Amino acid sequence: MTRIAVCAPSTPITPEDAEAVRALAAAEFPGLELVIHDQCFAVDGHFAGSDDRRLEALLECANEPAFDAVWFARGGYGACRIAESALARMNRAAGQKTYLGYSDAGYLLGGLYRERIGRPVHGPMLADVRRSGGADAVRRALGFLAGEREGLEPSLGNDRHPVVAFNLMTLAMLGGTRLMPGLANHVVMVEEVSEYLYAVDRLFFNATAHLGGIAGLRLGRVSDVPDNDRPFGADALEIAQYWCRRHAIPFLGAADIGHDAANKIVPFG
Repeated sequence: MTRIAVCAPSTPITPEDAEAVRALAAAEFPGLELVIHDQCFAVDGHFAGSDDRRLEALLECANEPAFDAVWFARGGYGACRIAESALARMNRAAGQKTYLGYSDAGYLLGGLYRERIGRPVHGPMLADVRRSGGADAVRRALGFLAGEREGLEPSLGNDRHPVVAFNLMTLAMLGGTRLMPGLANHVVMVEEVSEYLYAVDRLFFNATAHLGGIAGLRLGRVSDVPDNDRPFGADALEIAQYWCRRHAIPFLGAADIGHDAANKIVPFG
């Protein structure tokens, strides 16, 4: 039996989210046991509990030897507020686990990768069950945790370099912090959601400044782009290619990742 601990370093989920995923896991993945921390349902303003409560729940999940993986419940915002303290207090058991999530969880994935703690993996989270087609996203994540590989991002078989995947906003905010991993010789995949195209351009301005020496960049889906009061003049693909040229970064094409139910899995490294 593979035991998976679920915690919410950022924002909360609902009991209905949890029950839907528990039922799916019980019906289709009998070799998995989900242990969903009560902290996932806590509410403190924007967050799933106070910084201290979110930190302690993450450490309980990471440092418990009986758990094989930590699955982040939901993104939003908040993981960066506790990430450095969490990494400093993780024990040997934490180094044996898989950590699965994306979006705001990228702060933790990046820090874990930098500190060589466990196995960070970009992939769907529990709260994705509420999306259209979200049950398939949850199946992809649970299948990966059960040992399946069908849900992996398809270009992984082609790239001969280590790979990471981040939300673009998260990656841009990581740059220059103590959570930013060294990414020289890596293929970096990025995706974004709900940002104006001028904001996407601004994020690439900062993110690419911290990506010197990478093997290349792949662009995932940039979705739900709001309409600005005037056209920006370039789409997301053209923006990515522009900033890659500015920094002599090879642009490698598309990545099958995004803030949607089709989001594929990318193990770091």
